[in-house]
Amino acid sequence: MAAEGGGNRGTVVLAYSGGLDTSTILVWLVEQGYKVIAYLANIGQEEDYDAVKAKALKFGAIKMVVPDLRKEFVNEFIWPAIQANAKYEDRYLLGTALARPLIARAMVQVAKDEGAQFVAHGATGKGNDQIRFELGAYALHPGIQVISPWRLPEFYQRFPGRNDLFEYAKKHGIPLPVTPKSPWSMDANLMHVSYESGVLEDPSKPGPPGVFTMTVDPEQAPDKPEVIQIDFEKGVPVCVTNQEDGTVKKDPLELFVYLNQLGGKHGIGRVDLVENRFIGMKSRGLYETPAGTILIEAHTDIEVFTMDRELRRIKRGLDINFSDQVYKGFWFSPECEFTRFCIAKSQDSVTGSVTLKLYKGATYILGRKSPYSLYNEELVSMNVQGDYEPIDAGGFIKINALRLQEYARLRSKESSQ
Repeated sequence: MAAEGGGNRGTVVLAYSGGLDTSTILVWLVEQGYKVIAYLANIGQEEDYDAVKAKALKFGAIKMVVPDLRKEFVNEFIWPAIQANAKYEDRYLLGTALARPLIARAMVQVAKDEGAQFVAHGATGKGNDQIRFELGAYALHPGIQVISPWRLPEFYQRFPGRNDLFEYAKKHGIPLPVTPKSPWSMDANLMHVSYESGVLEDPSKPGPPGVFTMTVDPEQAPDKPEVIQIDFEKGVPVCVTNQEDGTVKKDPLELFVYLNQLGGKHGIGRVDLVENRFIGMKSRGLYETPAGTILIEAHTDIEVFTMDRELRRIKRGLDINFSDQVYKGFWFSPECEFTRFCIAKSQDSVTGSVTLKLYKGATYILGRKSPYSLYNEELVSMNVQGDYEPIDAGGFIKINALRLQEYARLRSKESSQ
């Protein structure tokens, strides 16, 4: 049954999933006297949205808003990440981090539309998501007030552990999709699924069997590889062609969903890592990002093929900056806007196609072609001299050796003293 509250403390938009934390927070906010508008972004996670809405309304929300953000997610957030070959600390493809600014943007818009003075979320006080949600909210709506229950003493002292949340839910008759026996936490969207906490908190032990949901075990993947071609225009995927069965996908959302299906079928995109949270602690997580993994492999290949070496050296620095900015919640910052602008400019010639083989958890590049290729077959060939004088290499080597010779002279002087 719903908790009773006076509703005189104002209106709050709660980022609501229907899980343990936000179900408890919804009832608790109503108890505190807030009018609660529940908000759930459809960013491609498998969800019974009607059931979540009914649950929110039953337990005290005055309204439930469920915007479909899947196309925005692909076009405005995932594609820039593909252009940036974005990986935080070289391995995490930022599936959760990329979704948070989109969720925050839509949540702020709901607050504006509904005249709400507050937004609230169920992110813990130890994680990254509290930072991402709140930086996004403040950047887009400077006057908004944020309620973060897990940082409020009156909340976390009342609920010091998850068992206390379960007891509270049981008391109020809240049905939960999670039980104390479910040994990890999940976050799912169109781009990935992440798994952390519970039994995964021991980094020395492998993830238990059956933890992954988007991808099959590579050992159980098909014995026959699948060959696909991905076409890019200015660094953005525009077409996928399956060379085995002739399937063609051009719509951005359909293209991405299709690559998730293919990657999942072949066990591609699994990562087990320990990362550095922005707040200062290390955490262990399991991730599966099938389409993102395939696309970054292909994009990196066509980028090297078409981009000048020194330009790409600068661009790689921007890629790292972008990944850090997104991970730390600064999507709407001036520096991240500038980084995205520069990365997009760098993609002017990144047009062409890459052929890949998908097999047993891996992607293999088979070939690439582009009208803007900087690959000159005649120049590089060992069978044709081309427009190149080998004798020139001698001077090039001597000039580059000069500083090494001077360094050797210095070391020799130091060792003789």
